[in-house]
Amino acid sequence: MTGSTQRQWLDEVGHVLETLNQGVIINDDRNCVAFANSTFLEMIKMRREELLGRAVIELFPPADVARLLEFIGRRETEGRARYEFYIPRADGQHLPVAVTARQIQGSDGREYSVVTATDISEQKRAEMELRHANALLQARQRQIEEELQLAERVQQSLVPKSLTWGGISIETYYQPVSSIGGDYGIVRPTGDHLDVLVCDVSGHGISSALIANRIYSETMAQIERDMELSSVLQNLNHFVVQNLAGSAFYFTLAALRFNRDHRSLQFVGAGHPPGMMARRDEAPRLLESTNTILGLFDNAIDSQAPTQMPIRSGDRVLIYTDGLTENFNSQGEMLGVNGLRTIVGDACHLPISEMKQQILDRVAAWRSGPASDDISLVLVEIL
Repeated sequence: MTGSTQRQWLDEVGHVLETLNQGVIINDDRNCVAFANSTFLEMIKMRREELLGRAVIELFPPADVARLLEFIGRRETEGRARYEFYIPRADGQHLPVAVTARQIQGSDGREYSVVTATDISEQKRAEMELRHANALLQARQRQIEEELQLAERVQQSLVPKSLTWGGISIETYYQPVSSIGGDYGIVRPTGDHLDVLVCDVSGHGISSALIANRIYSETMAQIERDMELSSVLQNLNHFVVQNLAGSAFYFTLAALRFNRDHRSLQFVGAGHPPGMMARRDEAPRLLESTNTILGLFDNAIDSQAPTQMPIRSGDRVLIYTDGLTENFNSQGEMLGVNGLRTIVGDACHLPISEMKQQILDRVAAWRSGPASDDISLVLVEIL
């Protein structure tokens, strides 16, 4: 078949290919460019006469020819190929494209390949921006995780430790629902008495932990001044109302004070679950809060003195946060204060460390699913 016949066929096919929005070239059986539509010429930034008749591999840098030949070989073997590559522009730039190549037979009987190139530069730019954004997010995530680990270590340093003070033994437990939480506790010998305190800041997570840490610092300052328990609560409430108002949070608190003679204890609570005093063969006595929640109202603390009661050897006293009581079983029933009271009564004959563990185990056995609130517990035994 003559060259004029080939040209006529290419012109007929080219008339259709010129209507496409994609760049298209037709390569002959020597992989030389026999046709290029206007869109492809715009993409490669070359004139038609500069491109036609040139071997495709001449257009690419030597370093990329091997990869191009791999694509060509796949097309020749399988009859078609899809891949992502680039068009080497005359201005030296690389235009990323998605390529579809297919072997066909022309009307002249020769093998040709029709190569369609779709500009994916916007897609690649978006992918690059996404990778950059993901890298920034990953870096920020690592930073947040490091900061949370530090915050967790700081908060764990505020958790009261089990100890023995004179004739008093104390067991403690703390578990935030996430890495950090809004509970804190204090076990602090000061002069001739021992102060034991548990506080629960509303909410969970970072904001509650920050507020809890701030209140903790103020609580320690109040205790160090050897103030009466009611005055400690009044000053804490005033401090929060004056300095942290508008933070849309509140806190509850229960505190015990034991004198060194171990003959009596003082109890004061504000909006907090009742403490419990347990004796063998007796139902645990509830120590009810007489004050409302703190952090919202100036007059939250009643002016009356703390509750005072005698104690004797073998007595156990428990203060805790509502992470122990506000647990639901699979039937939707809440354990509540009465349920915890039963558990405490059943376990009070055990050694104090075993009593603490049995309380935690039985609460967990009641609960359906994981804990949904921070848990703090302080258990005191008069030896």
